[in-house]
Amino acid sequence: MILDDIPVIFTAPKITVWHHGCSFASVQGLVQSNRILFRIGIMLSELLFNKTDLPIVTKSLDAAMLRSRVIANNIANVNTPGFRRTEVSFENELRQALNETSLQGSQTDARHLTPGRADIGAVAPKAYIPNDPTQPSGINNVDIDNEMAKLAETQIQYDYGIKFGQQIFKKLNAAIQEKSMPQ
Repeated sequence: MILDDIPVIFTAPKITVWHHGCSFASVQGLVQSNRILFRIGIMLSELLFNKTDLPIVTKSLDAAMLRSRVIANNIANVNTPGFRRTEVSFENELRQALNETSLQGSQTDARHLTPGRADIGAVAPKAYIPNDPTQPSGINNVDIDNEMAKLAETQIQYDYGIKFGQQIFKKLNAAIQEKSMPQ
């Protein structure tokens, strides 16, 4: 490997680069450099995922994608006798996790239930089969008009989530470049 082709982000102490081999000092310097880069990566990760709304946006996009797949499956099985439609639950769990008026406890043992509201990191969309004995089509419980409306609504939610996520990254980019964001 030719080390001259690798761009240098910063120079750590004791780095000696040889073309056909490495000294102990150069390996030690590279390890130290990697540790510093790893710490910077952790700090950026903390900034992105703990100080912004990005985790919530990411989870809502995951929910929209799962909901789209579930609705597509329901539509594909509209003429399958005995098929039971599937739905996705996410919004109520997210609303409960974001509710700051309820207490948030900590779980001291894996066998215990989590007291209070859930951590946002633990909220995830879940597909389930609702208890719906009706059969609007006479074949199964899939109503094509209802499914198409839900699909359109899900697409709007997904598009909004993408735009909101783009705004978060625009703000972070402006902060990194020390520019102000136009309102």
